[in-house]
Amino acid sequence: MKSVKSMVQEANAQVDHAPASDLLTLQDVDTVTFVDLRDPRELERDGMIPGAFHCPRGMLEFWIDPDSPYAKPQFASGNRFVFYCASGWRSALAARTAHEMGLPNVSHIEDGFSGWKAAGGPVAQRPGKD
Repeated sequence: MKSVKSMVQEANAQVDHAPASDLLTLQDVDTVTFVDLRDPRELERDGMIPGAFHCPRGMLEFWIDPDSPYAKPQFASGNRFVFYCASGWRSALAARTAHEMGLPNVSHIEDGFSGWKAAGGPVAQRPGKD
């Protein structure tokens, strides 16, 4: 059986990643989209990066694929995508999946939203439902 830890390590070997403290300056860059993969309950409880796009992890592939009936225009923007979750494991796997699907310029926050908060990154309440 393959462990989640080894899958995350493999993903990190394939996609760009950095601690939140290194990515804080990207928060207000128009050509960067932060993608929050966490469960809606996590967003309600903990908040999110201001301006981030919420994409529940279970919908990622369907929202990225332009031929899917669920495709979201955010993924066709040509922006850089910085994925994040709570601690960096789901985002590593999501960034690898996005990369494998052909989405260019993807990365993830290796220490997740917890690292973002610890680095003093701004936090906003979740806006209305997606």
